[in-house]
Amino acid sequence: MKVSFRKLVPEDACRLLSLQHFLDEETAFMLLEPDERQTSVQQVREMIETKGRSVHSILIGAEADGELAGYISVSGGELKRIRHSAYIVIGIRKAFQGLGIGSGLFREMEAWARTSGIVRLELTVMAHNERGIALYRKCGFEIEGMKKKSLYIDGEWIDEYYMGKILD
Repeated sequence: MKVSFRKLVPEDACRLLSLQHFLDEETAFMLLEPDERQTSVQQVREMIETKGRSVHSILIGAEADGELAGYISVSGGELKRIRHSAYIVIGIRKAFQGLGIGSGLFREMEAWARTSGIVRLELTVMAHNERGIALYRKCGFEIEGMKKKSLYIDGEWIDEYYMGKILD
């Protein structure tokens, strides 16, 4: 299977939105529940354009055999005091997990971050998402804290870990 990584462009809006809807249905580890996402293709296009103009943000997609299999969204701070820091969201379709796509997305993102003045990378992850935590640790992230009762899913409280990585 041929996997490639690239910065997403506005023309990818429909494919990205379809991927996000698919992930909402497929996994409980993303923030939105099925049918909760109300974003239009135009709104996704505008979000991609905004990230594309930002020095501190990027959206990278992973394509496997021509299909958008995953993405990583990096949102950097625009204010002077947090301009060095960026928050990450990643999503990979189950059918493409275990193929190195997550590691590849992090590698591409980190290479970009190092050239963009980003020093701190951060994310949150549900405390029971063992696969996600393993990927983030493998990529050099450390647990920095616990966000108790962060989410309410299917009648249960879910804790999240704060994880971060400092780029040297």
